[in-house]
Amino acid sequence: MSYTAKGNRYEQMKYRRCGNSGLNLPLISLGLWHNFGEIDNYETCREILHTAFDNGITHFDLANNYGPPPGAAEAIFGKIFKEDFKPYRDELIISSKAGWKMWEGPYGDWGSKKYLVASLDQSLQRMGLDYVDIFYHHRPDPETPLEETMAALDLIVRQGKALYVGISSYHPKEAAKAFKILKKLRTPCLIHQPRYSMMDRWVEDGLLDLLGKENVGCITFSSLAQGLLTDKYLHGIPADSRVGRHLENGAIVESQVTNEVIQKVKQLNKLALDRKQTLAQMALAWVLKDERITSVILGASKPQQVIDGLGAIKNYHFTRKELKKIDKILEQKAKSPSL
Repeated sequence: MSYTAKGNRYEQMKYRRCGNSGLNLPLISLGLWHNFGEIDNYETCREILHTAFDNGITHFDLANNYGPPPGAAEAIFGKIFKEDFKPYRDELIISSKAGWKMWEGPYGDWGSKKYLVASLDQSLQRMGLDYVDIFYHHRPDPETPLEETMAALDLIVRQGKALYVGISSYHPKEAAKAFKILKKLRTPCLIHQPRYSMMDRWVEDGLLDLLGKENVGCITFSSLAQGLLTDKYLHGIPADSRVGRHLENGAIVESQVTNEVIQKVKQLNKLALDRKQTLAQMALAWVLKDERITSVILGASKPQQVIDGLGAIKNYHFTRKELKKIDKILEQKAKSPSL
C-alpha cells in the first residue's frame, strides 16, 4: 500500500534554528541507531518512520555502522525511502556519519580522507540518495591530523554529497579546533552530536558553553539513557527488552541496571507523573529545556514510542524546585546494608 503523509503533519511540531544557519530542526528527531537492523521487523520500521513524519519529525538520523550488521539501517531506510518517502525528499533532513569500523583493512575506520569519502559514497548507494543533508565525523581520530579529517568534510560539501557537516562525540578542546579549521575552509560546522541525558552530563563541562559561544547547533543522543529513563526498567529487567534478550546491538548491558539505578528511576518516574508526563517525556524535556539544544534524537522500537516521545514538547519548562529534586535524586548513593 502506498504511503501518503498526513496533511496536518507540521501543526504540532516545534522547530529550532540550528546554530548560525538557515536550517530549522524539529525538537524531536528520529534516530535509526537500533531497531532498524536485519533482526528487526521491516513493516514495524516502516510504521515508525510513517508515524514520525506524520507528526512533523522531518529529521532522520543514521550512520554507516547502524544495524546490525553495519550498513543494514541505511539499506532498510533506503528501501523505505524509495517506496514511501521519495516524493517528500525536499521536506526531509537525512543525516549520516562515518568514524567507526565498516570494512577490513587500513582504510575502513577512523577519520582519513580515504575512509570518509569512500564511506559516504557507500552510504549514498545504500540509501538511494544523491546527497545527505548532514554528514558527521562520528568520533575523533587520535592518529589522523584533524586538518585532514576536516578537509574531507569540506571536500564532501564541495562535491555536492552533503549540504552541511557536523561532528559527534568531540570533547571541547577537539571541537574548538575543528570549528576553527572548518571556518577557515569556509564550510562551517553546523552541528555537534554528543551523548547527553540526566544521567550523563559530560557536555556541561565546557562543551555546551563552547557551542553557545560559537553558535553551533547541538543534537543529543542517548537522552533516554538507552531506555533506563523510561518505565521499562521500573520493576527490573523485562524479558522482552534488549538487555533481557541479550541482543548484540543493545547499547546497555545487564550490569548497568542495578538496584541503585532502579530506585533512582522510580523516584524520577514519580516526579514525572506529578508533572503529568511519562518518565521518557520528562527525560527528553529535561534536555530540551536548554535553548542551546537544537534537537533530541529519539530511538523507537514501536510507533507508539514515537507518539509518547512527542509528548515531551508539550512541556519542557521546569521549576527550580523540580530541577533541584532531579539533581538530589541522581546524586543519591546506595545505602549500605544493615549489619
